[in-house]
Amino acid sequence: MVPIPTRRRMPWAVSNLLFTIESHGLRVTVHSVGNTAARARMKVPMKLGSCQAAVVGRYAVEGHVPAVDVLRLVKEAPDAVGLAVPGMPVGSPGMGRPDYGDQRDPFDMLLVAKAGSARVFSSYRGPTRGFS
Repeated sequence: MVPIPTRRRMPWAVSNLLFTIESHGLRVTVHSVGNTAARARMKVPMKLGSCQAAVVGRYAVEGHVPAVDVLRLVKEAPDAVGLAVPGMPVGSPGMGRPDYGDQRDPFDMLLVAKAGSARVFSSYRGPTRGFS
């Protein structure tokens, strides 16, 4: 768990994303080590980068990844590096704010292969996302 004083200093989007993940029963520990170093260590291509990198079990999780996809990844256990949502799509977990209104950018959740390629793991389009 992240100590409350540390979480209060986090950017709003990161704190909201952690809350979403924790609400699905996953325990979160935060280590601020720098995204570039974490991506290199986990072998996530820079072109798939976002604003945060995480490790779940043996998988890299890059960007604003819906918790349902993290749970699916762990359950299916593919031979892969992990998941990535490049950029910071508005409406993705942690990127929904009142000042964005109903704006929802479409985005694809990518499964990153060990060779560095990626394929669509799931797609999010339209107002109903089903993150929970």
